[in-house]
Amino acid sequence: MKFLLDTHLLLWAAGQPEQLSDTAHTLLNNPEHELLFSPASIWEVAIKRGLKREDFRADPHALRRGLLDNGYLELSINSAHAAAIDTLPPLHKDPFDRILIAQSMIEGITLLTADTLVAQYNESIRLLK
Repeated sequence: MKFLLDTHLLLWAAGQPEQLSDTAHTLLNNPEHELLFSPASIWEVAIKRGLKREDFRADPHALRRGLLDNGYLELSINSAHAAAIDTLPPLHKDPFDRILIAQSMIEGITLLTADTLVAQYNESIRLLK
């Protein structure tokens, strides 16, 4: 099964695994699962780190390299993903989360998130607490 991780789950998996639930640990450590990340997450980390946000201290270059080195696949953003944002209801205004939602919908990949607002979009999004 393929899973696209939201930015917080990526950060926790990469540097704060104690933040992950037992369910998240099980899903992420299953060798049969393909784990993906979006350039939007790296972009979000770069922007929010530049704003000195405490929860975004990771170096975006090191995060990307670490994800790739640990077998994560990068899911490129394309124009179909961007256009799909137009179909999303305004439940969540964060542009980074909205592109992740659109990518998961267009690609038919389950989005894993810890954000209850993101999880409200559709049944292909899985809330991990």
